[in-house]
Amino acid sequence: MKRMSNAHAEEQLAQLVTQFEHWRQHRVSRAERIPPALWKQAVALTTVLPLSRVATCLRVSWSDLHTQCAAARGTAATEPAPPPLHFVEVPPVAGWPLPPLETTIELQRPDGARLRIATHEAAVPFATLVRTFLESPGCSN
Repeated sequence: MKRMSNAHAEEQLAQLVTQFEHWRQHRVSRAERIPPALWKQAVALTTVLPLSRVATCLRVSWSDLHTQCAAARGTAATEPAPPPLHFVEVPPVAGWPLPPLETTIELQRPDGARLRIATHEAAVPFATLVRTFLESPGCSN
């Protein structure tokens, strides 16, 4: 059943109550089972309205309606699944050349010496530069 507004669902429920009453008045015996078409409509309404409300209005037991809902979900699960989706890589297309990212490092030794490195290069031997700066002799004490 398509998604419907609550007001539309209430209207559908009222029509279904009328159909259930008509079936009850014209059934051959009290033991006659509720037709599958009526159950199907009741189950569809439970996707929009509370199961207890639908059961009460239709004068059916909550557990019977719950069983019908579970059976409907079971048949829906056995329907063939759509084909699996596959990953498709879409290569990026640059609309303009992107500026290279800048890396900046600022260091200060205890003796007050400072080092600032700003570069656009991707492979700079930062570890060697930092080690050399920090290990160089500072001012003599």
